[in-house]
Amino acid sequence: MTADATLDVLLIEDNPGDARLIEELLRAATRPLVRSEAESADVVDARVRHEPTLDDGLDRAPDADVVLLDLGLPGSTGLETVTAVADAVEFVPIVVLTGNSDEEIAVCAIERGAQDYLVKDKVTSELLVRTIRYAIERTRQDRERARRRSQLETLNRLNEIGQDVTHAVITTSTREELERAVCDRLVESDAYRFAWIGEVNGANDRITPRVAAGVEDGYLDEVTITATEGETAKGPAGRAARTMAVQTVQNAQTDPAYEPWRAEAIERGYRSSASIPIRYESVLYGLLNVYSAAPEAFSRPETDILSRLGTVIGHAITAIERKQALIADTVLRFEFDVAEPPAALVSLTTDGGRVDVENVVRTDDSVVGYGRTRDVSPSAVRDAAESTALVDDVRVLADGEDGCEFEATSTAAAELVDAVGTHGGRVTGATVEGGSLQFAVEFPPGRDKRQLRDLVRRHCPGARTRAQRTVEQTDDISALRSIVRNALTAKQRVALETAFAAGLYDWPRKTTGQELADRLDIAPATFNQRLRAAERRVFESLFSTEGGEPTDTTT
Repeated sequence: MTADATLDVLLIEDNPGDARLIEELLRAATRPLVRSEAESADVVDARVRHEPTLDDGLDRAPDADVVLLDLGLPGSTGLETVTAVADAVEFVPIVVLTGNSDEEIAVCAIERGAQDYLVKDKVTSELLVRTIRYAIERTRQDRERARRRSQLETLNRLNEIGQDVTHAVITTSTREELERAVCDRLVESDAYRFAWIGEVNGANDRITPRVAAGVEDGYLDEVTITATEGETAKGPAGRAARTMAVQTVQNAQTDPAYEPWRAEAIERGYRSSASIPIRYESVLYGLLNVYSAAPEAFSRPETDILSRLGTVIGHAITAIERKQALIADTVLRFEFDVAEPPAALVSLTTDGGRVDVENVVRTDDSVVGYGRTRDVSPSAVRDAAESTALVDDVRVLADGEDGCEFEATSTAAAELVDAVGTHGGRVTGATVEGGSLQFAVEFPPGRDKRQLRDLVRRHCPGARTRAQRTVEQTDDISALRSIVRNALTAKQRVALETAFAAGLYDWPRKTTGQELADRLDIAPATFNQRLRAAERRVFESLFSTEGGEPTDTTT
């Protein structure tokens, strides 16, 4: 239907007299032909395009709102004429006009795709208008049912893909294997012509491919896609990187967002595309980009499922990187200072003193830090803890001539420790010296440094980067961390780490099991059970034998 709410009627009729009759009947109409779908206004005018032959009519049929079709045409007669027009158009209503009143032919015409059947010498203006209105409405309903059926099939297919991706999350051990499995599975369904995963290169802002599957034909070599600036950032991938939400282009022919790559996309048969952020919380791992040969291929329900798929992949990558961090030879270490540290803590070091937090343990409801002071008295440590919201409680474990060893709890630091931990990192310690508060964080290697810095700053306002570097780990450290991570439950690990950091294994002991149980808010018997179970599992991992041969215990 044209923008001016005029109905485009295609009349395929070889008899000029009959053609004039139909045109006059439409002009004489006293009631609206159809109601506009876009606006509630009635369509009261019709533009009749008359074609005397079937071939000429077939050329115009796809652009018509309704086809009025004579069965007796040059080169085609009878029901074959209906079949030819029905095959040439989809969801354009066909109304057959004929001089034959045979009911059987009428039924056969409808079976072959016509919406209705009218006998010419019995047609009135009122009947013709009513028939056109009903034919258009029935076709609209057919089109809507087909759209919903196609959408349901798409959603079912995507749900199956999501299940397969979840399986891939369980069975793959590397990020590349997971990403390749996702792209392969998406194009296997034939719903998508091409799929690829890229990541944002922080050095040049380009979105660079990691893996791809489907009909690519050099597309990624021909296009440049950026995340934040310029014409090459206006497409779905650039917008998805900036907004952290699914972005689509529904028609490569008309959408200006496809402008830098329009010719390349159309040449390869891409008509619509979607870019899905692969993210975990606020960290963007990359972008999943899928392309379809059909326009308007990405409905809202479909994009919702794709968005959830991106989240599932992000969680999986996080889990994979956590595992790899345990056995990595290197870690990415960041050192920060705090722009406005708590005055009570800074005052501890005004006379040359120093406070070091050397071990950080996350318990159920807080963060517990263990450390030591130099030239700072226990009473000064207690007074400072009472004067700052950063520290909830402090306990002196040992008092020496030059300082003391202490245990401090903090709920304020839990948000930062949790955020770092969810991305495979850990807060390794903190130092107060010379009027400044500094802390260090370690992450698995190969991550986007800018995003990791932003993550820390988001959860610790005022943090400023002092240094960043790659630090090598010995094989022994990697092996031991892997044992602790894989062999112990979370509660066993907390019990063991707390016991070690608090000095339970020192001689003389700096703390007791009762005190640690109180700190963890559990019964002493429960703490003892968790600790002994953790010790046994660690020793079994270190000293157990397989096949009669002792394991290498050099670690």
